[in-house]
Order: sequence, then C-alpha cells, then structure tokens
Amino acid sequence: MRSVIVKIWFFLILSFGSAAAFADRVKDIATLAGVRTNQLVGYGLVVGLSGTGDNNLGLTLQSMQAMLSRFGMSLDQTGLSGTNAAAVMVTADLAPFMKPGQLLDVTVSALGGASSLRGGTLLMTPLLGADGQTYAIAQGNLAVGGLGVEGADGSSLTVNIPTVGRVPQGATVEKLVETPLLQNDYLILNLQRNDFSTAAAVAEAIGQIFGDDIAVPIDGASIRVLAPVDPSQRVAFISLLENVEVEPSAPPAQVVVNSRTGTVIINGNVRVTPSAITHGSLTVRVNEDPVVTTQDNVIATENAVVATPGEPVITPDTNINLEENIGKAFVFDPGVRLTDIVDAINAIGATPSDLVAILEALKVSGALRAQLIII
Repeated sequence: MRSVIVKIWFFLILSFGSAAAFADRVKDIATLAGVRTNQLVGYGLVVGLSGTGDNNLGLTLQSMQAMLSRFGMSLDQTGLSGTNAAAVMVTADLAPFMKPGQLLDVTVSALGGASSLRGGTLLMTPLLGADGQTYAIAQGNLAVGGLGVEGADGSSLTVNIPTVGRVPQGATVEKLVETPLLQNDYLILNLQRNDFSTAAAVAEAIGQIFGDDIAVPIDGASIRVLAPVDPSQRVAFISLLENVEVEPSAPPAQVVVNSRTGTVIINGNVRVTPSAITHGSLTVRVNEDPVVTTQDNVIATENAVVATPGEPVITPDTNINLEENIGKAFVFDPGVRLTDIVDAINAIGATPSDLVAILEALKVSGALRAQLIII
C-alpha cells in the first residue's frame, strides 16, 4: 500500500512544482536533521622534504623516535635529524553516509618550523572525530600549490602558502557514522533562516501534497514530518520531500551597514515614518604660509664696513577658510519604500558615509522601521 502511495506522491509533486515555478525548493531553504558533515583531525609526520623540514624541533624528533620504535628500532633523539621531516596537523570532512572503504580528501598543515611541504609524503595518520574515535586513516603524497625559495645571503621568495598541502583521496574511511535517519518515526527539517511564517508555509506546502497531518511546525526553525514505516521507502520519500516548492515569507526589515567598506544593504521591507532630513557638511581649511625675512648685521671699522648675515625673521601668516555646503532637505511621507529612500538620498549626492549617518539618525529618532545591523 505504501509503495502505491509513493508513486501517487511523485505525480502530485510534479504537477505542484509546475504551478509554483518561482518558489524555492525545500532542499534550498532547509536541511535534514541528522544528515551532517563531521570534522576529523589528526597529528602526523611528513617525510621526504628537501631540507625544508623542522630541523631539530623536539616535537618532530620525538615523533620520529616513536614512529621508528613501532618497527622495533630503539634510537636516541641525538641520532635523528628533522631537516627532511615536519610535524603536521591533518584535517578532513567526513560527509554523511560515507561507508568504510570510501576515500576522503585531506588537508595537511605544518605545525612546527618547516618552511615548505613540497615533495613530502604523509605517513599513516589516524583521523579522529569529536568523540576521540578513529574514523579514517590518511597517507599519501602531498600536492602543494605554494613555493618557497631562500638564497645563501638570507634573501627569500615565497609564493602562496607552501606550508599547506592536500592529499587528494588520501584518507580511507574506517568507521561508519550512525545516523538516526532510518530509526526514528519522524524526519526533522531545520530551516537555514529561522522564521515562523516560513516554517508554517513549509508545513502547509508538504501537507497539500502528502496530507494535512504529515508535517507539523515545531517552532520557528524546525518542521516535523511523518516518515514512511518501511525504511526502504524513506529515501524515495525524502527525494520527493526535498523537491516540494515553497514560497518563503519575506525577511524582516533590515539595514546592514559594513562600516569598513561603506557598503549599505537595504532590503525591500524597510519603511520610514514621516520625517524631514537635512544633511550638509562643514569644511575648515587652515593654511600656514610663514614669511621669512633675512637681515644683515653691519659692522663699521676705521678701514671698512663689514656686513654679516643675521638671524632670519619668521613672520607667521595663517589663512583660515571655512566652507559649508548647503544642506538639502527632503521629506519622507508615510509608507515610503526602498526605492523612495534610495532616490531621495541619491538626489542630494550623499556618499556611503553620509548614508550611514542618515540611517543612524533615522534609527535613533525612531523613524526607521527596520533593524540596523552594523558589521
């Protein structure tokens, strides 16, 4: 009976999607709870470097000593050299549903004083999850996009970052991350942007296709969806569910200001109550142009008159100019929209900094009906 229902859902969702061609899909505005990427990290050793390693760094020498001891070799650190080796941190992202035996890309970053990892080989490195368990094993040759060159006189040239490299498909998954996707009776959709209206709209759109009691909004961020009893039908059900098209509600009125770059973003829901604004600028210029006058000291003797240079006399000459641009006033009537705000501000030739000042003043006065966010 459930397999027949899934086929009917498929045709219903096709017809519904053609009617809402300009809406967003559920997969674009929400994620499925429990389906997530897990970060992995490990400590390893890169060998085979061409003299660009950690030299005699204690951490690297200790790692080399521990590695060799696994092969039954007992060496003192004084007999080791880390010139061609480097201690590194290895990171990777374990995608959901990856099975043992599948391959991951890993990123290798120098931890000590290595100047370049070019040409190195990562030795077998366990990659651990947040629970401390090993989920993958990494090993392989590094691909380094950076370049570092150093001359005998101490001069050096560095291109990009030679202390970070990658090993494509350099890690093998060893353990499966369990997911509750096939175990629970319900699926939880988490919205990427919390909004009660959007949560209600998603639940309503799902209910129009699969039934009124299938989806229930839990809060402003999550929607609970009843899943098929048969686990074999859940993948097909989710594929239909994530393609349901929904028209999200309009975002809240916001004005976002980047104070470093002067970028101002005003969304279409911003409103301004009746208000009048006058914006101008005052410029004061002070120019110092001192006048230097030289004088000679004249000494008369019986035989001649001698003139010697005297101390110059400096006469200050200060010019102060005051320029005040005429502030143009404009009025915002009730129900002003985004285009009216932009047109009014552009009409007076306001710069981005002027625009920020105007918006801040409107917010303080209570005339700006929006959240003012400064980043």
